[in-house]
Amino acid sequence: MIGRLNHVAIAVPDLKAAAALYGGTLGAKVSAPIAQPKHGVTVIFVELPNTKIELLHPLGDESPIAGFLARNPSGGIHHVCYEVDDILAARDRLKASGARVLGDGEPKIGAHDKPVLFLHPKDFLGTLIELEQA
Repeated sequence: MIGRLNHVAIAVPDLKAAAALYGGTLGAKVSAPIAQPKHGVTVIFVELPNTKIELLHPLGDESPIAGFLARNPSGGIHHVCYEVDDILAARDRLKASGARVLGDGEPKIGAHDKPVLFLHPKDFLGTLIELEQA
């Protein structure tokens, strides 16, 4: 059901420093910061030959990333995102197997302008999973 790894998202306390680390120290192609008000984050995309890294920084105090950083002040891996061919079919299959879909269960438009869903980390080995329509 899941396809390719779309990205690994890393919550960071300092977006500028994180971009410098990936762009300068590691030599990756790094995008400009992109505010995503609907998701409460500012993101920077790090382009790799086979996937992306998504650097996440809170956009406001109500951001879910602010809570994550309060618990993990140095930052860390927030979620992994897998592509699926049919997000509604994937959701229905997962729910039928007992997996919990976060929120109201309806796909939202994600940072890549495609429908996404998040799956409860307690159902997936402690890892928050994002599914994105391919």
